[in-house]
Amino acid sequence: MSVRIVVRSFSELCITAGTVIVLFVVYLLYWTGVKADHAASDQMSGLQRQWAAQSPPPRPAASPQSTAPAGSEGPPAPAAYAEGRSFAVMYIPRLGKDWHEPVLEGTAVKDLQKGLGHYANTAPLGQQGNFSVAGHRRTYGDPFKDFPELRPGDAVVLRDDSTWYTYRIDNKPYRTVPSDVGVIDAVPAKSPFRSPGRYLTLTTCDPEWGSSHRLIAWGHLDSTQPVTRGGPPALDG
Repeated sequence: MSVRIVVRSFSELCITAGTVIVLFVVYLLYWTGVKADHAASDQMSGLQRQWAAQSPPPRPAASPQSTAPAGSEGPPAPAAYAEGRSFAVMYIPRLGKDWHEPVLEGTAVKDLQKGLGHYANTAPLGQQGNFSVAGHRRTYGDPFKDFPELRPGDAVVLRDDSTWYTYRIDNKPYRTVPSDVGVIDAVPAKSPFRSPGRYLTLTTCDPEWGSSHRLIAWGHLDSTQPVTRGGPPALDG
């Protein structure tokens, strides 16, 4: 085999490999986002239809500015969440004026390709314990791309069929390893909390394009109000 043929074959191999890499990057950066946007839109449209069709009227909730400290009576417990189904929408003003994502029950790959995922072994929304949610940092819509920007005092607002829940972040994102599953305990040891309460945990991967570590943000339930009274003040600021 002549040197010319070897060089040509090597060049063709490089071109092929380069094309595959470019296509894979396009898939990660663009196509997974397109799929996630469509899937999230379908989830939220389904929730809107479900909520609009509900009867009897939504259950009562606390007053618009009511607080929910540890040990107090909170919103009524919701019905059990169905695996793989969305049950709420999350809003985080810090991540963008129009940022919102559906929350599904479960953190399987298929769930996180449609929105955010609720850890099934953690507390229901607004209830005593630790309502914990995972989301992609990159790919599938990049929902938590700007996760490191979260700061204490930031609002994380969720809406289910009857109630708005406003949580407040208590820490700058904490970096840990994937095996540190205690971050979603009812009272996480490394969180700012020292006694039972109504808490929130958000988790995502770190670094942006890797998964060697996790970023964690913890928060507490600050207030609730019925959806019949409109959106909470936190969404306006």
